[in-house]
Amino acid sequence: MAKTASSKTSRKPARSKRAASKPSQRSGNRAKSKPKTKKSSASRRAASPATSYDKKIIALVYDFDGTLSPKPMQEYAFLPKIGVDARAFWAEANRISKQEGADVLITYMHLMYQKAKAAGVRIDRDDLVAQGADVELYPGVEDWFQQIEEYAHSVAGDHGVTLRHYLISSGLSEIIEGTTIYSKFHNIFASEYWFDAYALPYPKRVITDTGKTQYLFRINKGLEDHAQSINEHMDEALRPVPFANMIYFGDGDTDVPSMAVMRKNGGHAIAVHPPGGAQAKCINLFEAGRVDFFAGADYRRGSDLFQRTCLLIDRIVADIRVREETWHMASYLK
Repeated sequence: MAKTASSKTSRKPARSKRAASKPSQRSGNRAKSKPKTKKSSASRRAASPATSYDKKIIALVYDFDGTLSPKPMQEYAFLPKIGVDARAFWAEANRISKQEGADVLITYMHLMYQKAKAAGVRIDRDDLVAQGADVELYPGVEDWFQQIEEYAHSVAGDHGVTLRHYLISSGLSEIIEGTTIYSKFHNIFASEYWFDAYALPYPKRVITDTGKTQYLFRINKGLEDHAQSINEHMDEALRPVPFANMIYFGDGDTDVPSMAVMRKNGGHAIAVHPPGGAQAKCINLFEAGRVDFFAGADYRRGSDLFQRTCLLIDRIVADIRVREETWHMASYLK
């Protein structure tokens, strides 16, 4: 995570994404002695159960800075290009945020371009995407996605379980797009610039530590398009990705709201720390019940992180099979 109070956006991968339509509300029938009521389309669909058990998607959800990459992504190419010291940059962003009472993420996104302009360096979208190639990843990250998918499929067998990867970051979507792992994600939610709005790029989307939780519910409800509202009630039975099928990976304080939402709703969370580095933050998260496990950010097969993730996948797959069998029994009795 970045050294701001919260610095981790939302550009989705170029390939198309399917998202469930927003449930609409329609008037129900009115009895003679009862007032008119409204039921959402989601409630109506609940009365018509699915013909097969379909809650078989497992979602692994990742933070980026500090979780998949050792440092904030801006420190690899952007700040060196404009000749700005990383420590001084984050300190200035935090100072301005406190002084102006501004969101620190908006502050840092604005400060990036102020510094670039002062240095006479033009930074546009294509340049930021190109900078993604310089972002360092923790050991094993590039192979992790395929290997953990293979493990999930080996455990699930022919039960039709699908594993998806999601990224929720306060960092920049444009830089993430240029990394070698961009194509691995089913969807990406990250902070993003609007390049043709004003004389200087303007923050188009800013994802704060608490704002991240919105995207957990988007995944849970299958409403991954920003144009879709997630505020309407949706019965648990209609949500395509139960929280119990989700694992969140994060590294620190900015991930606490997401970890709390995940655990409160029956999901799972793993905290990571630099391999061989300080574990104090992860220990605090574990003792506070924010995470199931913690481990060094070593994503190679056989590492503690890999094995502990496999344990949670074992549990999720077993739970899916139990819920599916219960669903078949209930359907038979109807």
